[in-house]
Amino acid sequence: MKPPAKPAPRPTAGPVREAVTLVYGTGIGRICPGCCRPADLCACGAGATRKPPAGTPIRVARSTAGRGGKAVSVITGLPLDPSALEALAKQLKQACGTGGTVKDGVIEIQGEHRDRLVAELVKHGFPAKKAGG
Repeated sequence: MKPPAKPAPRPTAGPVREAVTLVYGTGIGRICPGCCRPADLCACGAGATRKPPAGTPIRVARSTAGRGGKAVSVITGLPLDPSALEALAKQLKQACGTGGTVKDGVIEIQGEHRDRLVAELVKHGFPAKKAGG
């Protein structure tokens, strides 16, 4: 008896990419393209935080999604490493007199403090802008 024949390969609809580079994983965040580790555990240095192009503003937005209707001010686009983000978040929380956290490179400050946060960020030398309405 002959073994069953293998099916013919399926045709592809276009050029096949040789390698797929993972950029973000849901559970671990940004992935270093050099060593394929989480960016904050990068061993090769290629996953270091890149600065945005000159003139790219830091965005300060208001968000209520997933918080039961409670507003938080979200600061995105800061070109800082995690320890510097924590230090800046602490200063911003003290300036607003409220709590907050740093998650995945984004600073979240409890409450509606966009105007005050933009003023504080400009005072620290960041080109901050209000985002949203």
